Amino acid sequence: MTVCAIEITTAAPFTIAADGSYAARLAGSGEARYPERWTLAGPEPYAVPLPLAQPEEADSEVQPLPDGRVLIHRRVADRHAFALLYPTGGAGAGPRTGELALGSVVPGREGVRVSLLPPPPGGAAAYALASSAGGSAVWRVAGGPFGPVARIPGRCTGGVWLDRGGRMLALDREREGTVKAVAVDLGRGEATPLLQIADGSDDRLLFADPDSGLVLVRSDAAGEPRLGWGVLGSARPVRFPECLRGLPAVPFAVQPGQALMPETCGVAFRLEGGAGGWGDVALWRPADRRVFRLAAPAGWLGTGVWGPDGRLRLPYSTPEVPCGIAGVAMPDAPPRPLRAEAPPTAEPVAPGAAPGAGPGAAEPVPPRPVPLQQAPLRSAAP
Repeated sequence: MTVCAIEITTAAPFTIAADGSYAARLAGSGEARYPERWTLAGPEPYAVPLPLAQPEEADSEVQPLPDGRVLIHRRVADRHAFALLYPTGGAGAGPRTGELALGSVVPGREGVRVSLLPPPPGGAAAYALASSAGGSAVWRVAGGPFGPVARIPGRCTGGVWLDRGGRMLALDREREGTVKAVAVDLGRGEATPLLQIADGSDDRLLFADPDSGLVLVRSDAAGEPRLGWGVLGSARPVRFPECLRGLPAVPFAVQPGQALMPETCGVAFRLEGGAGGWGDVALWRPADRRVFRLAAPAGWLGTGVWGPDGRLRLPYSTPEVPCGIAGVAMPDAPPRPLRAEAPPTAEPVAPGAAPGAGPGAAEPVPPRPVPLQQAPLRSAAP
């Protein structure tokens, strides 16, 4: 019998559905962990625990679906099992948890890493990435026939959705020691080059906003890892603002409603090294040439969503407020910014503030993303 060494990765412990309606996390601690679903679209946020007969392992992943169910990914012996959890009413016993098994991924070789991909736009399906040095595969694990939908040579990581239909996915592929972002058409199962700044540089795609076309990248083409931005499908080069240089930041939300105006999109970053467990928050627009820093609320869960009211909503959990949302508006930049300033800490918003389809054979073929190739390194631009 062959024993496979299987790795499992854990995504952000608090995951928000693409439409902002629900969120999910693995709550509890130690040997008493259980899935928890948050409702974000109602008059005020509230949490529903989804415990089962046995506690969950710390490396399990959860992801909310727009219909209120929660997808869970567990490692079970030599396989990766996926199931849907949902609350059910129990007469006289309070809420209970129902479970619907979906299928399993059984890696056929050693060193395979399996993880959930971010929730796709539309929310009709959910996907997982199985990756190793020998090759990678994208699996549909909910919302359609269970099984692989695309196979890509090389080890892939990341996962960024490029369209509103949940068909075009960007992955960071490592081949021959170099990492380049590729676009994967899940309808055709094909991968094409997406990001090529220099021949030997590592070029990763961190975030994409299909409405405005804004993309955020990390590249070492200038001799050191730098954060940059570009426009998907544009001939304009990737730009590396000086204000983002050396910033230990991970983007987690982009301001919606900025169709065809990437320079005006607010971007929220999670900063490393803050006082809280997930660091602090940075806000930035490409047009501002500056970074606004603010302290995250106590108990911040490391992510957030931009609401249609223009406020960034940051979920947090403390012993006093186990299910809370803090909000902050994007500051207005002064006419001639010189350096970053610190706005006040985000304050809890009043209850009632609302937060902001998978591939199919019958769908029209979407246009392929235009590769951001041979982009000159510009740091003086915003």
